[in-house]
Amino acid sequence: MNLISYINWIVAKGNVDNISRTQYYYRYYVRNPEIEWSFLASIVSRNAGWNMTDLKGIYLPQVLPKSLREQMFHTYERANWLIFLDAFPQLMLHELSKRYNTSFFHLLKHFHVSEFMQKEWRTFWETKDRKRLMAALIINEQNVIQRPVISHPYYKRKVFHSFPFLVQDWLHYSSVLFPTIAGKLYGFSVHDFTDVDERIRLGKKLAWLLFHPDYYHDFKQFSERTEHTGSRQDYEQYIGMGKRRDTPFLRMAFPIIQHHRGDFSDWYKPIKRTEKWFKPIRTPKKYQITNWYLNKQNHLHNAISILTTKNAW
Repeated sequence: MNLISYINWIVAKGNVDNISRTQYYYRYYVRNPEIEWSFLASIVSRNAGWNMTDLKGIYLPQVLPKSLREQMFHTYERANWLIFLDAFPQLMLHELSKRYNTSFFHLLKHFHVSEFMQKEWRTFWETKDRKRLMAALIINEQNVIQRPVISHPYYKRKVFHSFPFLVQDWLHYSSVLFPTIAGKLYGFSVHDFTDVDERIRLGKKLAWLLFHPDYYHDFKQFSERTEHTGSRQDYEQYIGMGKRRDTPFLRMAFPIIQHHRGDFSDWYKPIKRTEKWFKPIRTPKKYQITNWYLNKQNHLHNAISILTTKNAW
């Protein structure tokens, strides 16, 4: 088995579902802590799993039709799959380059990795600039999913222009959470999700928070001690809410999806100018969101209960 076939085999094993992706990202980070993006990817992947199982939980099925919930699941899953398919060969080539002390980044083109990331990996090999690589990988992943998922006519019409999605986006009901075993939640709400600039800005804010010296060890402790099942009970167990599980285990809720990648075009070629995405973010002020998030969830659940009771009458 040659190197390219070996990496494709590893990627296929890791890209089975949201659970396997989350595990592969985190285990890679443990082996290669200089690639900080991989830790960020594991936490964001956990959040994707929680969003997926919400669709089969107690509340959302009461107000969202099955067809929309299935389309939303496929949207999360497709984006999750595409990012792993693109990113993990990059991570593997770095690990092999490090192991053998020789650059294998000339092989990136065989995995249809953008010219942008080919240049950035060569730069990282020379400079070891972790922060620039983190930003580059955030920029790349959000552009990788923009055309095949976010701007794709099917997902645009069926999901991103649907009334429930627009309301959730407008009211900031969706959030990326970094939990701790002390029962606190950190993170940021998500809005203007279809805007690539906003998603990159959010990714950079999340990276800043994840490696904040005051909180990094708490987030890593959560990742080490908490198996990712896809259920929000993964973090709710630490909050002391005394609530029963209201979202299922992901692997009991959804089948394995067989994906195919039809578009191998390079997002970078028509753009070229990426300097704006490397600019530093303004330091966030509010990121401990435990009470804010729990109140948002209570409001949403109460609204669903009232709505379904009225409909029953």
